[in-house]
Amino acid sequence: MFLWVVLITLVLWTVVFRYRRQRMYKLAGKIPGPSTELPVIGIAHTLAGDTEDIMSWLQRYSYAAMEHDGILKAWLNHILYFIVINPVDMEVILKSCLEKDDLHRFIRNVIGYGGIFAPVSIWRRRRKILVPAFSPKIVESFVEVFSEQSQKLTKQLSDYVSTGSFSIWPFVSAYTLDSVCESAMGVKINAQGDPNTPFLLSMSRILNLACERIFHLWLQPDWLYKLFTWKYNEHQKCLNHMHGFTDDVIQKKREELRNEQTNKTEADNAYDLSNYKNKSFLDHLIHLSGGENGYTNVELREEVLTLTIAGTDTSAVAIGFTLALLAKYPEVQEKVYQELYDVFEDSDRPLVKEDLLKLKYLERVVKESLRLFPPVPFIIRKVLEEITLPSGRVLPAGSGVVCAIWGVHRDPKYWGPDADSFDPDRFLPERFNLKHSCSYMPFSQGPRNCLGYQYALMSVKTALSAVLRKYKVVGPKEKTSQPHVRVKLDVMMKAVDGYQVALERRQPVTNKVN
Repeated sequence: MFLWVVLITLVLWTVVFRYRRQRMYKLAGKIPGPSTELPVIGIAHTLAGDTEDIMSWLQRYSYAAMEHDGILKAWLNHILYFIVINPVDMEVILKSCLEKDDLHRFIRNVIGYGGIFAPVSIWRRRRKILVPAFSPKIVESFVEVFSEQSQKLTKQLSDYVSTGSFSIWPFVSAYTLDSVCESAMGVKINAQGDPNTPFLLSMSRILNLACERIFHLWLQPDWLYKLFTWKYNEHQKCLNHMHGFTDDVIQKKREELRNEQTNKTEADNAYDLSNYKNKSFLDHLIHLSGGENGYTNVELREEVLTLTIAGTDTSAVAIGFTLALLAKYPEVQEKVYQELYDVFEDSDRPLVKEDLLKLKYLERVVKESLRLFPPVPFIIRKVLEEITLPSGRVLPAGSGVVCAIWGVHRDPKYWGPDADSFDPDRFLPERFNLKHSCSYMPFSQGPRNCLGYQYALMSVKTALSAVLRKYKVVGPKEKTSQPHVRVKLDVMMKAVDGYQVALERRQPVTNKVN
């Protein structure tokens, strides 16, 4: 009798559930789905593999969306998603669907309500403070930090010259972490001197664990995740270390600022004699949010951790892919080196911000690298209210949208038949004339775009210029214009091989080539 009651209850619940969602089913039926969909579970089985398998399937779905006029539907169990690569539709989605998808909650467990993943109600208030914190004057003040840390990077790499292929990922991620921690928190953690820095290890591991939970449905319920004791305990250990370290930095910064205020002279209080040079993002966030009456320590931790995690991995990924591409295409690398020689000649002087403006070809190379291998290949948003797209498709309330940056960056409809080819000159002013802004969006678009894109580009260009002035990056030469790099989705998109390259020391140029 009990089993019959349970069965009838389950059937009634299913009928009511589907009745309430009949509009969703109707609209979803008008949009094609992948051939891999199965009853009940949808495409869940295709995302059950490792991080390389997951990225491979998402790439296939992006290409399938190209074949269906820029959109594809996909059920993940009972959750409906639309994979969109049409840049016109994407622009409307990114402007009107501002709430992040529930899948982001696993990253939110790590950083809290930092600006990138915060609910709209929190994001709007914090965005007003973050915008001036990323002003050009403040961002440019960190070039000296990037320059100093990039010099350390080249020294760390000197032991690997002519030793054969190795993974350059630990070195570039340590460089970006050192740069971000000094610019975001004002602390030097010397990750480049110690690759086993607990903060770096904790951050890398917890992002990997978060990515596992996003795509492996059986790890998503909190009560079930705790049954995987070893994973849960490791997650909490990493989390406690990251939070404890950041909380300690914030507390010390609060005390430092209080002491400064106490010791200020009357003239200091009357006039703003502060400068940007020695101030971190943490200093600016405390000041811009209202000092002691502004952000709480928890809010500061959330924003600083967001800056640290996003800034470290985004820049490191961009550096890694660019170096891998330059190894595959030595003729492009030589043009980069010629430009660097024109600016620096054979000197060992540190890079200054004025140099960055002269590195036009290097910037085109970086932009093309970001097009082919965007660090964040997908953006997921909630559809809270039914929305009609410019293409005429209607997305039902309660669904989710995957904006496939990977797909839109490789769509021949907007990038031509050589969309998968590596061609930095496509970013020449006379050639770069996209009809739609969302056709190229390595740092997203719309109101919730990445505020730190200029910061990231400066860090990337500074590191690349330092490495390429000293070393020639060597690897198997690509036989075609289409680079083949195995990639995985580990929150951000990364190379499976850890960016395997070899280095040769550059010889001084005695006769400059004109």
